[in-house]
Formats: sequence, C-alpha cells, structure tokens
Amino acid sequence: MSIFSSAVLTRRRPEGRRASALLSFIVATAVGFIPGPRLDDGAPPASGSEVTQASPGASAGPGGAAQAQTRATRQPPQQATRQPPQQPSGSDEDAPAGNDVSWPQCSDDLPDDPAFAIVGVNNGLANTTNPCLHEQLDWADGSPGGTGQPRLALYVNTANPGLRGTWWPTNNEYGGETVSNPYGTCQGQEDAACAYMYGYAKAFDDAYLRTIPEPETYLWWLDVETGNSWSGDRNANRADLEGMADFFHSIGARVGIYSSARQWGQIVGEVGSASSLYSLPSWLAGAHSAAEAKDMCSAAPLTAGSKVVLTQFVADGFDHDHSCI
Repeated sequence: MSIFSSAVLTRRRPEGRRASALLSFIVATAVGFIPGPRLDDGAPPASGSEVTQASPGASAGPGGAAQAQTRATRQPPQQATRQPPQQPSGSDEDAPAGNDVSWPQCSDDLPDDPAFAIVGVNNGLANTTNPCLHEQLDWADGSPGGTGQPRLALYVNTANPGLRGTWWPTNNEYGGETVSNPYGTCQGQEDAACAYMYGYAKAFDDAYLRTIPEPETYLWWLDVETGNSWSGDRNANRADLEGMADFFHSIGARVGIYSSARQWGQIVGEVGSASSLYSLPSWLAGAHSAAEAKDMCSAAPLTAGSKVVLTQFVADGFDHDHSCI
C-alpha cells in the first residue's frame, strides 16, 4: 500500500482546529521557546556551487535515532490574474486534479471541488506565516480525496540564508532541547552543522508556531526554489533540508520534496543514499498542461532513491496537481 493511500485525514471542525492550534503555541512557549523576529534575505546560489562534504551515515532526530521515511516535492504557487474556477483544459476525467494554494490566493476565490488540496504554511519566506492559513485549511477540508494522495497536505518554504539573515543558530539547542546534529556542533559559522540547525529550527517553527493543529498527522512538502535564499555550498543546503526532514520525521510526520530538476540541481545537487532526503517522494513542477503533467510522472525523480508521486501544472490562473499514484 502506498504511504499516501492510508493518509486520508478526518479533519476537525474549524473551531476544534483553532483551539488545537492555540494549544500548540502555548505548549511551544511553555518549553521555553520564545520566537523572535527573523528575516531570511539573500541571493540564490551560484550555478557553479560544489558539494564540499559527504552526507553523514544517517541523519538523526532530536533523540539521536536515525529517521527513515519516504518523501515528495513542491513549488510555491505562482501569483496570476485569477479567472472563475473551471475544469482545466486537457485534464483526464479518470485522473481528477488537486490544487495547491497559499498567500498569493488570500484575496481570491479558491478552486471549486479539488480532489485533494495542499496548503502553504508560510507567507513566501521560511520564517513567516501565511496570513490566511486557517481559511485555506477550512477550504481544503472539503476535498473528497480518493486519488492516492492525502486529502489535505501542507507545504513550507525553505531557505539557507546564513549570516545574511537576522537570525542564525550558534549552537545545537532549539525548542528547549539539545538536537543530535549529524554534522557536528554548530558554532555560528556558515557551515553544514549550522545549516542543519537552521533547517531543524524552521521545521520546528512550522510545526509548533504557525498554529497547525496536530502537525504530526500531515504530509509536509519541502518547497525548494532558487527564489529563496541559499548558500553557494550545496552540501550546506542539503544539510539544511535534512534538518527539516529529520525534525518532521521525529514527530512522526511524513515528508516530501517539491522542486524542478534544474532548481534542485542548482541548490542541492546529487543526494547520496545515506542522506535522509534520498528516499523522499518527488513532486515535480514545470508542466504547462494536464497532459504534460501526466507525462511528467515518468520523469526522473529529484533523488535516485525517490519516486515521482505528484506533478504540477498551471491552468486557468490556478496551480493544479496531478497524482501519479
């Protein structure tokens, strides 16, 4: 059975969701974590970036145990002039499409009756919150599912700004505990050890400070794009994403990767079998029609150990998603 086929969630009524979200924030504050203002600004990586350090034998979660799970891929929704929702041209009746939405759609009417939905948690940057997150989660509750994909999944923006941002880790502590870091001890440098901690911290924030109810029950897509801030060291960028994946796995959540082959290669490059990213399912961006998205299911995944499970195309002013499973 696919990891997605058993992932249809029975969502709460909106009132229960918001109460649970508030409780998550209170719990995060109670363990001693007080968020501060953070800006992730900077330029995309140079195209000639090189990997400078091999992945560790396994990436570990906060308890030190190696995490193993499948993954997938995602690209942030593109802002466009919205038109009335309609069936995307060229779509197959036997393969109903899903939709992904986030902050660019906050003031727009959302697509009618998506087969499944993916909601962006952030406001375009890895350190922000989608201002209409809960309205979009309420909309996504109406998705019927039945495609092999989770009826409702989430995606998060990712970045590795280094010292160009206003916050950068200086040790292996976050969220009230010491994190088992496979790259060693972070000492505030722009290296893989601190990049791992930055990714871990962003995932922690996404799970516990963005008011997501029951974060462990979702599939979380890591949105990897050159539009966000990245290091010129692809090894550090890979460590950053491993930190995010390892945190989500540590709470029992599933993880996937969203990107295009070109952008993934520029930011991360080749991923070895020891990396916790290696087996994550791929969500591929870049199709221009439903037919092209369907054909992309046979394209190469983002890592050698991955499988393409989802593809994205833009039609009628919306992001549509084709399930490959």
